[in-house]
Amino acid sequence: MAGAIALGGVFLIGTSWYSLVEGWTWEDAAYMTVITLATVGYGETHPLGSRGRLFTIALILLGVVNIGYIVNRFTEAIIQGYFQQGIRLQQQRRLMESLTEHYIICGFSRTGRQIAKEFRAEGVPFVVIDSDMESVQRAQTEGYTAFQGDATLDDTLLKVGIERAICIVAALPSDAENLYIVLSAKTLNSGIRVIARASTEEALQKLRRGGADEVISPYITGGKRMAAAALRPQVLDFVDGILTGADRQLYMEEFLLDPAFCPFVGQSLQKARLRSQSGALVLAIRRADGDLIGGPTGDTVLMSGDRLIGMGTAEQLRSLNQILGPINSKELRRPKNS
Repeated sequence: MAGAIALGGVFLIGTSWYSLVEGWTWEDAAYMTVITLATVGYGETHPLGSRGRLFTIALILLGVVNIGYIVNRFTEAIIQGYFQQGIRLQQQRRLMESLTEHYIICGFSRTGRQIAKEFRAEGVPFVVIDSDMESVQRAQTEGYTAFQGDATLDDTLLKVGIERAICIVAALPSDAENLYIVLSAKTLNSGIRVIARASTEEALQKLRRGGADEVISPYITGGKRMAAAALRPQVLDFVDGILTGADRQLYMEEFLLDPAFCPFVGQSLQKARLRSQSGALVLAIRRADGDLIGGPTGDTVLMSGDRLIGMGTAEQLRSLNQILGPINSKELRRPKNS
């Protein structure tokens, strides 16, 4: 911009000189100035004296300097843009390759944004995929790792490390696209946990048949929550308080009992003394065959493949995690699909 303004100023100076000092017409003065700045060598429009030739030399030098400056800035902008784009792509590639045991959110619409907010509150690593560049930029502005691409394509899922991910959430508005994601994810990583969004009852059934571990309908879930808020408001507030948000006092977590690490497999809850050792409360146990035991008693035997659902403070749950499977980590293990 500065170079163009300077060049325009030189053009006005040259035209004014030839017109006012040399006495040429404005057309001849402008023509002489242009061919002088362009250094095309057409020759003088009208004969010039020593003073006119000295001015023309100065005009040529000013033109060369200004045009050279403009060309240099233009070339620099192109080269910098090219290399910066290459650097950004390389950094993004390294970031994607470093992701492991992470979560993938497909779609950054209202649903995806809320999921990302909850994941950040939980402190879990995750990446957002969206085909819309504006959505990707918005996710990056909010501090999330985001990738622009079509989540229904295998190539896109491979680029965000689907084979190393724990869970993928298909939260696109289209049920058909979510079904594609479910099928692709299970094909690329058979052990990944897949959560899908469904808009209709029919889509809910198809997504389950397609391999989704959990299918959530915002309309059905929203209706149930509204009914619960009307009928059991205190219960709903309590459950919300331990499931979502970053400033909770109580948390709920699930723990997979692996006989290779857990020393209490085959023992009863009373003998394991989990409550007295950790302070956390075991609310339920999901057997490997899917059977759910709510409010287990002291006689309930812990079995291989059980998932314990516990409630307590962050420290109590961390202590329970260490008791069930010592892993020398301060962080809670995230549930994985068995």
